[in-house]
Amino acid sequence: MNILLDAGKRAWITAWAAIAALILFAPMTAAALASSTGNLAFTISTLWARTMLMATGVRARIRGRDRIRPGQSYVIISNHQSEFDILALVTTLGIQFRWIIKQELRKVPLFGYALYAARNIFIDRSDPARAVQSIHAGVDRLPAGVSVMFFAEGTRSADGSIRAFKKGGFMLAIEKGLPVLPVTVNGSRRVLPKKSLVFHPGPIEVVVSDPIPTSGYTHETMPVLIERTRQAIIGNFRPGFPDD
Repeated sequence: MNILLDAGKRAWITAWAAIAALILFAPMTAAALASSTGNLAFTISTLWARTMLMATGVRARIRGRDRIRPGQSYVIISNHQSEFDILALVTTLGIQFRWIIKQELRKVPLFGYALYAARNIFIDRSDPARAVQSIHAGVDRLPAGVSVMFFAEGTRSADGSIRAFKKGGFMLAIEKGLPVLPVTVNGSRRVLPKKSLVFHPGPIEVVVSDPIPTSGYTHETMPVLIERTRQAIIGNFRPGFPDD
């Protein structure tokens, strides 16, 4: 029975992802052509995220959104445990932001173009120097008030722990003078574990910490900023959510 149920869940989430992508592909393409900022395409992409949450019985909620100042650009740093982190963040933060995305996803039919249309920033992770150049060029093209999202661990955590943070997002924040916005996601790994399509309906919680100004930080003191951000995220982390 469990095998059949799991197979049904995999088929269900795959079908809904395909249906939502096909329906929204044309509007997102039109939005990309009509706007040079990517803001409208990003807004339409939230409909895809909301559709996927609804189809899987997942409820995303947020605490601390009042800490986000409207019109301010941030370097958003979040933990990463599940593909559902993306859906939860897009639908709860309530601001325009762009993702730093590995170049390989650009090749995914429809989905890859949708990400491109929304002016997300693609990087080649095999070439660190070129990746840094791509990030800076992408950020320079963004309109005022748009933030950039980093999963600072670099990949989804397999065991649920918050791993060491990579420095890319923090380097950008210091060089551009942007505040860091620490964000914690709870419960997403229970909803959809890494390398699985067998989802489990339930809640996901997004918690926003106080922004961290980067003025005064340098490349030499970057480890202090990284650790300060990591501790802010860990401070709101609830591995057993929603039970604990």
